[in-house]
Amino acid sequence: MRPVKTEVWLPLFFLLMGASVLPARGAARGECRTAPSRILGRTVPYCILLPPSYDADKTSRFPVLYFLHGLGDNEQMFFHSGGWDLVQDLWESKVLGEYLIVTPAGGESFFINSEDGRTRYEDFLVQEFLPFIEGHYRVRVGRASRGVDGISMGGFGALHLGFHHPELFASVSAHSAAIIEKPPAIAVADSPESGRLRIFGTVFGSPLDRAYFDRVSPLTLARTADLAHVAIYFDCGAQDDYGFNVGTAVLDRALEGRHIPHEFHIYPGGHNWAYFAEHLPASFEFHSRIFAEAATSRK
Repeated sequence: MRPVKTEVWLPLFFLLMGASVLPARGAARGECRTAPSRILGRTVPYCILLPPSYDADKTSRFPVLYFLHGLGDNEQMFFHSGGWDLVQDLWESKVLGEYLIVTPAGGESFFINSEDGRTRYEDFLVQEFLPFIEGHYRVRVGRASRGVDGISMGGFGALHLGFHHPELFASVSAHSAAIIEKPPAIAVADSPESGRLRIFGTVFGSPLDRAYFDRVSPLTLARTADLAHVAIYFDCGAQDDYGFNVGTAVLDRALEGRHIPHEFHIYPGGHNWAYFAEHLPASFEFHSRIFAEAATSRK
């Protein structure tokens, strides 16, 4: 099935949304399309940011970063949040190396397979979406040129995917990842912490299936997975509204206990776009360094 191209209406749409018009400042551009999925039984929207040299040099291939959005957001997160301007600034200032940034729509899936098996989102990503993107765009072949990043729910997904599939991703990062060490094993709707736990949706079961939750948690994977060759970065706000700063600190200790190199920071701030926007450049530059090192080793 051929993806639907939406470049024609995107500039007008984002102008009406109050975001910058694409492409506003040069050769870099963004587009939103759909990818077919046999596993999910539907098409999945995605957006992609193409760096300045992508159209200028038709022979070059680029690394790719898969960026996973938070709960309540969608594939267009970079455009309606101002993230497009942020990436443009980093490219224009030469702080950031050139790579593709892909944002698939994940709904409330946490970007993993659901406990009941009805939504196999992780299978879609690994078996269908990565091959689709890397078959339709000029992407360098191999894990060394592939990274995954995310915020909040997407941060959980990024850490899960990076730790569960170290053969696919050379670098993984997350901001304010939705990590809780010991969630209560009761229905989310009945919990006195329902506001805090709502972010977990129903993907882990309701009542929450603790065995499944533990199995897919980045905390568990951090204690068992072969992460010797995966570059890892994550941070969280000290005043995180959901207490994810506690969970990410546990993740830090788990990695330290295995002597796995990683970069972790707790910064002032809550769980909001202001915090994410302030610290996104750090993870973008982190992946840029990893991609550059891989490119140098190939020469």
